[in-house]
Formats: sequence, C-alpha cells, structure tokens
Amino acid sequence: MDHAQRPLAVFDLDNTLADTAHRQHFLERRPRDWSAFFAAAPDDPPLRQGIELVLRSAAECEVQYLTGRPERCRADTLAWLELHGLPAGRVWMRRNDDRRPARHTKLAILRRLARGREVRMLVDDDELVCDEAERAGFKVVRARWATESPALTEAQERDGRT
Repeated sequence: MDHAQRPLAVFDLDNTLADTAHRQHFLERRPRDWSAFFAAAPDDPPLRQGIELVLRSAAECEVQYLTGRPERCRADTLAWLELHGLPAGRVWMRRNDDRRPARHTKLAILRRLARGREVRMLVDDDELVCDEAERAGFKVVRARWATESPALTEAQERDGRT
C-alpha cells in the first residue's frame, strides 16, 4: 500500500506514551510552573501499554503524534520519541501562545487529517478530547494506563497547556 494511502494512527504523548507522574508537582502549586513542567519532559519514562500499541499500530498505519505540548518543546519531544524507539511520524504541537483547551485544538487537527486520509484511531488520555473526537465520528482508544492527575486534567482544560 502506498505510504500516502495508509490509514493514520494518531497518538497523544503525555500520559499516553510518556509518564508525567514525576513532574506533576509543578502543576500542583500556584502559580503553576509550566517552564519546569515542560523542562522535565525528557526524563519521562515510557508507558509500556502506549508504546506497545504504537508499535503494533505501525504495522498497518502511519503513526502521527498529536500533543498539547507547545512548539518550543519540539526538539526534546523528537529526541524522546527516538530514544524510546518509536516510529518516525509527524508531530503536531500547539503554537507557543495557543491556550485553547486541547479538545478544541486536537479536534481541529484531526478533522484536517481526516480530509485526506482515514484516521484509524486516536489514542489519548484526556477524556474531554476523547469525548469530542468520538462525537465527531473518530474511533478513540482511551489511554487509561497512566496514574490519574487531577492537576494535569485541570491544566488541560482550563489552561490549555498540554
């Protein structure tokens, strides 16, 4: 099958592929320390269930990554993906100044991707993103294998940061 015709498997990063538990404390204080939170991302351990799903998906799909991380984290993110042996694929990141909730930013990108390709699945831990994607007709795999973080959940929705 032509690479451009392969379906897409779209994966979130934080708490889907990368375990952010060690850096959650930066979001639990007031004000939140976003710089420190993102600076610690290169030290995220991989989440086994997410990594296994990416590798299985790569057999049939082109893998792309859709994260709420800001663009300024691109180099660290690409290095992390390579370090953990993940398939090369486009990485969609939010603009550094974009504070919209992830359910809006991610759904807009998914719709754009679906105009030209089949999106076989979205894998994400953010329940609001998953709900919106399902309502829009996308197949969703809810990544429920990371430790829940109320601080991250609130940050995803209120601060539009990840």
